[in-house]
Amino acid sequence: MSIQDKVVIITGASSGIGAATAKLLAAQGAKVVLAARRQERLQALVAEIGANAIYQVTDVTNRAQMANLVQLALDHFGRVDVLYNNAGVMPQGNLSERDYDQWQKMLDINIMGVLNGIGAVLPTMQAQQAGLIITTDSVAGHVVYPASAVYNGTKYAVRAIMEGLRQEEKDNGIRSTIISPGAVKTELVNTIGNTAVYQGVKQLMDAPEESALALNPEDIANAVLYAINQPQHVTISEVLIRPTKQQV
Repeated sequence: MSIQDKVVIITGASSGIGAATAKLLAAQGAKVVLAARRQERLQALVAEIGANAIYQVTDVTNRAQMANLVQLALDHFGRVDVLYNNAGVMPQGNLSERDYDQWQKMLDINIMGVLNGIGAVLPTMQAQQAGLIITTDSVAGHVVYPASAVYNGTKYAVRAIMEGLRQEEKDNGIRSTIISPGAVKTELVNTIGNTAVYQGVKQLMDAPEESALALNPEDIANAVLYAINQPQHVTISEVLIRPTKQQV
């Protein structure tokens, strides 16, 4: 089924993967409902895309705001075909640092943000007997590595939640997909916090494209488009996408 005229909600849409996906889907004829916390970024993106884009400033940790986002899509476009849970943060550091505030922030955004999106959109999709819920996971949800235990944990949790969603809602015509990128050149690196880890990741981000040490946001947007473009009887459960030279 073509993406033409499908209504797609995208969280974390103000930059990086979310913004690249919004542009690509709109160029393919989708109607996009964009959500993030930075209003000026959303305004500029909607102005660039045109009439098939609307936005609402949204904090994914706030259940009421997520419910309002879905209602905006329904009021403006009449339905919701796809929810793309893309908001996330990636603070890094050893457990011995005991950074409780950053741990809580990851749990709130990376896990509860996804659950808030699912909870907000499920009644609509159940009534439609159709829908696709996509979530940005990570290679970190498949492989554990030092200084990332809590982030790894949130991304492993997303895998479990999305598989549970698939099993519970398959008879309602609702499909689920996780997109698990490796290193991507986005502003997510600004949430790392730990200086040593940040410097190492920043080197990957600043490497020339031909070195293939980090993906571009558009690479992930193409994977999202691929999942959406599948017919109703096909579910792409997982897409694991790495830079060619990434080791982990």
